[in-house]
Formats: sequence, structure tokens, C-alpha cells
Amino acid sequence: MPPVDFAIPQLLALLPMALLPLLRRRRDSLPFPWIGWLPRDPVGRLLHLTWQLIAMLTLGFIILGLAMPGRSETRIERIGRGAEISILMDRSSSMDATIRRNAPKLGEQAQPSQSKNDAVRKTLSWLLDQRPQNRFALTLFNTAPIRVAPFSDDVALVQAGLNASDIGRGSNETNMGLGLMAAIDGFNGRSYTGSRAILLVSDGGARLDDDLRLRIQRGLKRNRISLYFIYIQSSPNSPNLELVGTDADASLEEVALHVFFANLDSEYRVFQADDPESMAAAIVEIDQLQNLPLTYYERVPRVDYSRACFIAALSCCIFLAGLTATRLERLA
Repeated sequence: MPPVDFAIPQLLALLPMALLPLLRRRRDSLPFPWIGWLPRDPVGRLLHLTWQLIAMLTLGFIILGLAMPGRSETRIERIGRGAEISILMDRSSSMDATIRRNAPKLGEQAQPSQSKNDAVRKTLSWLLDQRPQNRFALTLFNTAPIRVAPFSDDVALVQAGLNASDIGRGSNETNMGLGLMAAIDGFNGRSYTGSRAILLVSDGGARLDDDLRLRIQRGLKRNRISLYFIYIQSSPNSPNLELVGTDADASLEEVALHVFFANLDSEYRVFQADDPESMAAAIVEIDQLQNLPLTYYERVPRVDYSRACFIAALSCCIFLAGLTATRLERLA
């Protein structure tokens, strides 16, 4: 447990003022011509000492409250289950297109249309809600990566970033290589506390040059990151990457990217999504795969004790008011 500290420690220099009630005041003396015949007053003496003590405590509590005592923010180590997941989400203009659905069966009502971006945000929001102990990061990319949220245990922060991705339209161009490097670099400098994964969601592919391929390969291996690629089919003619082997013809960008990922030394899985239901199924499977023991740190905010000091000072003031009512202030 961290020690008590003060936000404004300079005010502690005023603490000697708490000794002021020990000084005698002219109004505390009553004029008697002679006190030889006055009986001893032990009760009055005790009440006077009590008044001085309570008055000192009142001033002391007020000064301590103004100095704002408390316990500093700290981190507590916890053991949970889950992973550090970096969400890398395509935000090009093609993600605003309606996700294709299979034709309804005879007698069934057609499902409402939904954009790819809406389907992705809905399923990722479900993942965030299911894994409160995880650490999430969010990066959007089109022509350049946009680091929306660094790794955080604040699910609301990442959720706000997902909601913001629905505003406006992205560029027609996509640079997946820069997006991947931004997601990989997000793990740099972080201590390894459990399973790590990059969740790449896109409806396209990319042709990466040799230098970028080498950097991606080294970054994934160095940081021990698993890679999950959720490929959203743009049309019925799009390739089914789940059926494509590691030695397939890489004439298409999607296939070329998948073959590169499949030949990496790091763990890799591809999930084909051609409708919102398959997208949700992919997220559920990833949720099951990345559910290992995870060491994480819970941030405990600063605890402020100034309110308790002011409450104690107020209580002392009320007690002083009661004592003052019993004192003889003047002769009849």
C-alpha cells in the first residue's frame, strides 16, 4: 500500500498555527477582586483543557485538508484470462459498401442490409464486452495508419474509437503494410505478460515489397504476436482464402497477402467473412483461441482524504460550540 502524500505539501508549514488556542486571551479572564475564597473548579479546568485540545484539532484538520492528503495512484498486479489484442481495422471507402448476403431461402424474409463497417463494429463491440480483463489497442488505416487508442484496460476508450470510425468516408487507397507495422510497433517496449495477437479486419489485400515483408516478419517474431486475418469478401468472385494453400498462385492481392502470412514463422489464422453471421462466428472463434492466463495491472486512482479532514474539522467545530455554551463569559 503506498504511503500517504500531500498534493500541496507547502501548506503544512501552517501547522504551528494549531497551537494558537494555547495562548491566553484577555476575554478568557473574569475580574474578581480576590479569589482566595473561590473553590477549586476541576470540572471547569477539564473543560478548558478539552476546549483547547478540540480547537487545536480543528485548526490542524483544516490545514491538513487544505494540503490535500491522499494515497497516490498505483497499479495492482492481477491474473486473469485473455490476451493483449491490437485491432487493425481497414477504414477505406470500400468498407462503407453493403456487405453481401446469401439469397434468402424459399419462404424466408430477406435480412436487412448492413455495411461492412457496421458489421465489423458490431462484432468487435461484442468482443470488447466479453473480455473486460484484456488489453486492447485500436488502429485504423487506409493510406496511412491512425492510432486511435493505445493499449488500455479502458474498454470504453476503445469502444469510443470504434464508434468514431463510422464518421465520414475513408480514402479509396489502402496501405496495409504501414498499418501492420503501426500495429506491431504498438507492442514495442511492453513487457510480455501473456498471449498477444493482431486482429486484422479488411476486405482487400496488398502486395508488400521485400523490405516491408522482412520488417513485418521480424516484428511479429520479436514481439511473439499471433496474427488473425478476417477477410471480408467484396463480391461473389472474391477468393475464398480459407481454401487457398500456401503455394497458391499469388496473382490476386488478397491471395498474395494470405500466402505471405501463411509462410511466416508466427501463428496465423485466416477467417472468411461473407456476411455478418460469418463475421460474428470468426470473432467468437478468436475469442476462444485467445483465452489464456494473462498478467495485467489494474490502475487504482488516487484516494483523496481531504474531505475526511474537513468533516472531522466540522465535527470539532460543533463540539466547540457546545462547550462554549457551558462557559461563563461574564459576571452577572
